[in-house]
Amino acid sequence: MATRKSIGHERVRQMLLPGRLLDAGRVREVVELADDRPAKLAELVECLWDDDRAVANRAADALERLTRWKPGQAQKWKGELLGLMTEAIEKKLRWNLALSIPRLKLTPTECRQMAVTLRSYLDDNSSIVKTSALHGLADLTRQDASLLPEVLDLLRVAGRSGTPAMRARSRILLKKLEKPEKKYLGTSLHMFP
Repeated sequence: MATRKSIGHERVRQMLLPGRLLDAGRVREVVELADDRPAKLAELVECLWDDDRAVANRAADALERLTRWKPGQAQKWKGELLGLMTEAIEKKLRWNLALSIPRLKLTPTECRQMAVTLRSYLDDNSSIVKTSALHGLADLTRQDASLLPEVLDLLRVAGRSGTPAMRARSRILLKKLEKPEKKYLGTSLHMFP
């Protein structure tokens, strides 16, 4: 793998280009390149609207990875990202935005608007979109506790009658949300490194 210094001159879009629609491609390199580099992060965010769906999908994947531990890096584009989340149709774009957006600092109104969007994602045909929407809703409760009762109900229902992925994720999230004495220290309830 190339070092951060040697890939610094490459355009982010070029790094996201090769590969089939759902391939990860060079996402890890893009994450390394864009981390704490505002100009490269701006290029990455711009790629979310790319006409090439594979580029937009890989950009969303990279954004999700970046926001997992440093959500503040994407805060500057909050308005644009909120708008994209409501318009997104592509499943990989949806599931990555469902995980990324709730990690940003949102106002109570924005939290409620995103909750509406995430609830609409529960009607998606894709199990991973539905599962990510549940996870995003659980993350939103960290900023807007008024959403907690409804989210707990959704997780309980999904834990009984959802797809296998939804049932498994719901069980994990319910354990974290129902035991507030064990405070999670990360920026998200995400469970993957």
